[in-house]
Amino acid sequence: MHPMKNILVTGAAGFIGFHLCKRLAEEGYTVIGVDNMSDYYDVGLKSDRLELLAAFDTFSFVRLDISDLSKLQKLFDAHPFDTVVNLAAQAGVRYSLENPHAYVEANIVGFVNILECCRHNGVSHLVFASSSSVYGANTKMPFSVHDNVDHPVSLYAASKKANELMAHTYSHLYGLNCTGLRFFTVYGPWGRPDMALFLFTKAILAGEPINVFNHGNMQRDFTYIDDIIEGVVRIMKKNPEPDPAWSGDAPDPGTSYAPYRIYNIGNNNPESLMRFIGVLENQLGMEAEKRFLDMQPGDVPSTYADIEDLYQAVGFRPRTSIEDGIARFVQWYRSYYNV
Repeated sequence: MHPMKNILVTGAAGFIGFHLCKRLAEEGYTVIGVDNMSDYYDVGLKSDRLELLAAFDTFSFVRLDISDLSKLQKLFDAHPFDTVVNLAAQAGVRYSLENPHAYVEANIVGFVNILECCRHNGVSHLVFASSSSVYGANTKMPFSVHDNVDHPVSLYAASKKANELMAHTYSHLYGLNCTGLRFFTVYGPWGRPDMALFLFTKAILAGEPINVFNHGNMQRDFTYIDDIIEGVVRIMKKNPEPDPAWSGDAPDPGTSYAPYRIYNIGNNNPESLMRFIGVLENQLGMEAEKRFLDMQPGDVPSTYADIEDLYQAVGFRPRTSIEDGIARFVQWYRSYYNV
């Protein structure tokens, strides 16, 4: 355990970043949130999240792009952060097919800037978002952090795997405590408009058809936002320790001889896409008109998280059912958009 006094959260206006800042501010931590307010999706939604955070006097916001090293360095010079949570990233698998450079700029250049600033400013723990996308072409289920993940199927996935490798390098060279979290299909109130639950809800309420990829033959380990945040907060308080059993003869990708760890945070319970849609239809009291389509490039048919390492480390397993989670999302959506 290490004391968390001053915390930097990047991507603070994003879905997960907003919820994390809110939780930390509610618990009285001093939090500085940064975000570049990119227009990848509705900036109004991001601004409304920030407006809620502005109510906390322990929270302050700085508009900044982590790919701008000189501005980032000035921020680190001005604030003695002991914990950094990097959630700033260009997200989305499908968009990476259209705009690959955005991923290199935010996820590679931005991340090396974060690593450099942490290294030079005595940050005691860097927690960073990875993604279930890194499992790529793997089919052995459930996905384990101890499995090799060298076959990404999208540039987004490759950039997240690169983050894990870059963090390990800094952990090895400079003893920087680094923990990577592979998030599995996060959903819930204030969610991202480019994700399935949001897109489906919007279309169904508007009487428009929804796109069901791979003809509905998809499974996702849908993970409710509060469970993700609980996992992140617990991990923030736990510095990674070198694994004494680690051996270069049979290298374990999930641990290291350096102070570095990778964890999955998922519901440990894959749900079929059709059941997910069914639960949403029940909540909305409307049936969706479904447009069945082929699998999209860069996508995978199934995700399923092995969370044993997370449980062993911090004693936590996500518990929220999709019934509860979708109900809470629909309630938020109707209220936010006055539908």
